Amino acid sequence: MSNHPRIYVAGHRGLVGSAIVRALRAGGSPKIVTRTHAELELTDQASVRDFFRSERIDEVYLAAARVGGIHANNSYPAEFIYDNMMVQANVVHEAWRAGVRKLLFLGSSCIYPRLAAQPIREEYLMNGVLEPTNEPYAMAKIAGIKLCESYNRQYGTDYRSVMPTNLYGPGDNYHPENSHVIPGLLRRFHEARLSGAPEVVIWGSGRPMREFLYVDDMAAASVHVMNLAPETYAANTDPMHSHINVGTGQDVTIAELARLVGETVGYPGRIAFDASKPDGTPRKLLEVSKLASLGWRASTPLAEGLRRTYAAYLETLDPDRIRTTARPSLTVET
Repeated sequence: MSNHPRIYVAGHRGLVGSAIVRALRAGGSPKIVTRTHAELELTDQASVRDFFRSERIDEVYLAAARVGGIHANNSYPAEFIYDNMMVQANVVHEAWRAGVRKLLFLGSSCIYPRLAAQPIREEYLMNGVLEPTNEPYAMAKIAGIKLCESYNRQYGTDYRSVMPTNLYGPGDNYHPENSHVIPGLLRRFHEARLSGAPEVVIWGSGRPMREFLYVDDMAAASVHVMNLAPETYAANTDPMHSHINVGTGQDVTIAELARLVGETVGYPGRIAFDASKPDGTPRKLLEVSKLASLGWRASTPLAEGLRRTYAAYLETLDPDRIRTTARPSLTVET
């Protein structure tokens, strides 16, 4: 009999989940279990319970989430907090009920205070006020960390959490309003180049600084953290501060990012900034020395990651494949 674990990747069609599936397959994992949103509604506890009862899962990567940029977070705050909290609670609880010992929860760097000292260390969690534009999403992700920690403390599970910086790459959502910054910019610059628009206007002042991590690097980090020996993970975390930051340790201004995206796309026009629109958090750079000490560092430079991501976007330009729904969707959806 094979000793390979049965691994459930929740959110396997999303940006992060699809990259984790690629990483697991590249690493030789033959028993990867997935379900589309149509096949398994993760906000429905009874359905999640039935799934775990029948599938005999050994490990879980919890990458399913409702995600989006500033516009989506501002427009649908109730859905961002409710859906994410329900998905997390159902998957963690029913995994425990079914005897799943290992789980990796994927959070977000927005869990940290808006004005946290830079770079942001893991222990800064809950030490200040959150960024108002994504507070509901951040609160849900904090709850996910605490779910894992609480089940570990009470039931002796091995549920771990990683907090990625801003992610981008193949499989992203390119919706013109509800996407994150890099896919949104790629689409806008691409369309501006095709139409001959003389100018592209970017939300905000261009001064905020952001760190960006290529999604396949994030997937590699997730598998690395999941495969750490329990005693190694425990020695480098605390039972009530058990998450690990994942990033590059480098950031750029939004203005610099816009210039890089314009160069990647080949857009020759002007770039302007609408300072009447919100900037969000002034700076958000993760301190990643803990993960480096555990043997992992990001390897994809931003310029190379943008090139790969633009190539992936061009492959989506069949009208039937571009995700342009009016509302942000769970990453488990197609």
